[in-house]
Amino acid sequence: MKRFAARLFEAFITLWLLATLCFVLLRAAPGGPFDTEKAAPPEVQAALAAQYRLDRPLPAQYVAWLGDVARGDLGPSFQYPDYTVNRLVATALPVSALNGGVALLLALALGIPVGVWAARRAGRWSDRLLMFGAGLGLAVPKFVAAPLLVLLFAVTLHWLPAGGWGGTPLESLRNMVLPVIALALPNIAYCARLTRASMLETLSADYLRAARARGLSEARLLFAHALRPGLLPVAAWLSPALINVVTGSAVVEQVFGIPGMGRYFVQGALNRDYTLVLGVVLVVGAVIVLINLLVDALRGWMDPRLQDAT
Repeated sequence: MKRFAARLFEAFITLWLLATLCFVLLRAAPGGPFDTEKAAPPEVQAALAAQYRLDRPLPAQYVAWLGDVARGDLGPSFQYPDYTVNRLVATALPVSALNGGVALLLALALGIPVGVWAARRAGRWSDRLLMFGAGLGLAVPKFVAAPLLVLLFAVTLHWLPAGGWGGTPLESLRNMVLPVIALALPNIAYCARLTRASMLETLSADYLRAARARGLSEARLLFAHALRPGLLPVAAWLSPALINVVTGSAVVEQVFGIPGMGRYFVQGALNRDYTLVLGVVLVVGAVIVLINLLVDALRGWMDPRLQDAT
């Protein structure tokens, strides 16, 4: 219980530092949310600044914003005056969570079997071929992979739509395919390589050699004795994998025109929409902290020695 309370306190401090740093950097950036090529009359600028509390000193703006956040109010959007940040986040978060969650599940569903298969056939041509493909998947960044997928499957083959979101269930499913693949590709490659390296070490452990000498079948050795400890590094990798999915969603959602958190973050940063950017950062940061807590719990279940160590 004490450890859980300490982790919650650390999570709170992390989110506070993240929000404070983002607040300071946004205000330090040149330009403002209402700067246009044709400047508005001074009285209009003064009214907008007063409406959004931009006429106050910076410390007063920070304290007022923190007070709103403590009440669960992320504030009004500067560039979407008819919407609050809460409403924009509420519509965008499920979209990003669906794409990112499916991409991460796809990475695990493909990466783990590929890594286990390669470890069982270490040194053979199939192992080399699979690891070459994994290395290629890691080498191609998302901003290159996403347009290439559009060019191949949408423009050339006309199998899938080039972008968009929503529609009928079938249309929604078709719209998801390319973004999910673009998000999942590097994670599939990394998961496969990580699983292979871990399984090679586990399969050569002394206790497995002893079990093999007692006549246990290879299938029982793999599934009953090797798989669980061999996947511990994969469980630890889930946290950075989630961060990779979150950061990659900004590129993927822009390319495919998906109304998710990443796209709102990019548009908010370009338009100096302070409250929108801060709201996205806070929500994404909270999700990452929560996932880290869940991953720690999963690792403790997979290896009780980690619980004893703490």
